[in-house]
Amino acid sequence: MIKDKLTYQVIGCAMKVHRTLGGGFQEVIYQRALAIELDRAGIEFGREVEQPIFYESVEIGTRRADFIVGRRVVVELKALIALEKIHIVQAKNYVVAYDLDIGLLINFGAERLEYRRLFQLKEAH
Repeated sequence: MIKDKLTYQVIGCAMKVHRTLGGGFQEVIYQRALAIELDRAGIEFGREVEQPIFYESVEIGTRRADFIVGRRVVVELKALIALEKIHIVQAKNYVVAYDLDIGLLINFGAERLEYRRLFQLKEAH
């Protein structure tokens, strides 16, 4: 598994939020708390960042990313009992659609914080 300092810091902030709040809240509550922790940690981020979606180089719409961190990591939050494969696929698709190298899927709803690092594997030319 590739370790990345920035994603490690974001996961640490998410762990603090989960330890403090526990489970049971709506996603927006965790989003607001994570924004506070990222700010306290001095991590550059944008919240609810509008991102264009492209289909074969044609912009077909937009979607808001929960967070874009350090201009290179998309962070998708969930507040579910458990992550399912579709959530991982969805978050992976965001990494590709936003043309970023790495993403984080973080679930605050489980008894223990769940997270997955997701990578865009670019072909070498």
